[in-house]
Amino acid sequence: MKLIAATCLLVLLALISLFIGVSDVSLQSLFGDETARRAQFVLVETRIPRALALILAGAGMAVSGTIMQILARNRFVEPSTAGTVDSASLGILTVMILAPGLPVFGKMLVATSFALAGTALFMLILRQIPLRSPVIVPLVGIMLGGVISAITTFFAYRFDLLQSMGAWTTGDFSAVLRGRYELLWLSFGLTIAAYIAADRFTVAGMGEAFTTNLGLNYRRVMTLGLTIVSMVTACVVTTVGIVPFLGLIVPNVVSMVMGDSMRRSLPWIALLGAGLVLICDMIGRTINAPYEIPVGTILGVLGSAFFLYLVLRKSARGA
Repeated sequence: MKLIAATCLLVLLALISLFIGVSDVSLQSLFGDETARRAQFVLVETRIPRALALILAGAGMAVSGTIMQILARNRFVEPSTAGTVDSASLGILTVMILAPGLPVFGKMLVATSFALAGTALFMLILRQIPLRSPVIVPLVGIMLGGVISAITTFFAYRFDLLQSMGAWTTGDFSAVLRGRYELLWLSFGLTIAAYIAADRFTVAGMGEAFTTNLGLNYRRVMTLGLTIVSMVTACVVTTVGIVPFLGLIVPNVVSMVMGDSMRRSLPWIALLGAGLVLICDMIGRTINAPYEIPVGTILGVLGSAFFLYLVLRKSARGA
């Protein structure tokens, strides 16, 4: 019953977002003559696709963060603190340099390959660190992401693509139009796949020996989880850019309330992730109207503050 109420609240937020923006779109303006046709065009071509993109991207990135935290067994890990997002960005830059005419789906596949390689490298590095503390793990991911980001910036500067790369990777939904966001439906399908495999991910998060004793192939489950994370991240980065810290904030908030059962909490994580992105987008459209503040910027501020809160909370418990 609570889940249905939360879904209705998300739908309400999405409906409210349809009427926020520079163009005059209201219930009154949708009915009439010339003005109505323009309002209907804006609604169908930009507002509805934007609301759907916000929901799909928010749900997908929040679920991806959950999978990463379970597989890495660390509450501070998510795609933007594990080098996954930075690797996907490097993949997009590679396409811009070597094959600029590649279709969007092809760009997503290349970004997925780079994201999967970067995430696998992060997991490999973690295996080499004995007795790792919870805070060290995300720091390793942030440093790895910093190195990959530096490489991306170097080649973007070398090929005079810094401005294009900046516009491409900023978590900005203002350019979403009908026909330019549909790739995100793939992330929705991957989110459902994550829910189906939730129990397997939970078991894999308990370690290789425990997973093998239960008769599961640990490497196969890990590969499935990292592939889902990489593909969702690539879909989002290719479509709207980087949406940071979402996979850090939402899973931790839900875990504080509902515990660590992934199958039970995953629908709530998806709903809260979508709702948070919708709220950040509405704030970005109204706080400095008629200009917009990108969703990625607002989430970056919120996520940084929440990350510090988690670190200080963990340190206080350990003291």
